[in-house]
Amino acid sequence: MGKRYSVRVAAAPPRAGTGWERAQHWFAIAGPVGLIPWAPATFASLFTAALCRLWPPSAATAAALALGLALLGAPAATTAARLQGEEDPRNVVVDEIAGQVMTFVFVAPVSLALAAAGFVLFRIFDIAKPFPIRRLERLPGGWGIMADDLLAGLYAAAALTLVRRWIG
Repeated sequence: MGKRYSVRVAAAPPRAGTGWERAQHWFAIAGPVGLIPWAPATFASLFTAALCRLWPPSAATAAALALGLALLGAPAATTAARLQGEEDPRNVVVDEIAGQVMTFVFVAPVSLALAAAGFVLFRIFDIAKPFPIRRLERLPGGWGIMADDLLAGLYAAAALTLVRRWIG
């Protein structure tokens, strides 16, 4: 029998570990976003797309932000996974944030239509996980948590570049 999924996620704030580990856990769940009990990954992506619309990053800023989130997020996600006793906790959303930012790397600045299209495209690639995205989940610890979303973001960025020609 395969995994069973629900849109509902356990939403307890980080309490275990040292102060530093709790801070990493808090970063990995993006503070209150990871505490949303219904589909926190979708909400993290939606909030990120909205922020990219309100404060559009340049292409260089989007790339640097996605890379920075990945470099900080991988160890934080590793800690959160260990503290929660799960391989890829569903309330860890720093990976969705980094992937959603990566979606806009080729289309900055971001219009409302591009923000909406980028959100939808990223969620499609993140959920469907076309080759080789799913394989990246096998990387150890937080790197597996982060890498698949970054590549999903890159796929979404390529698709969004094509969509931009139609919706500007």
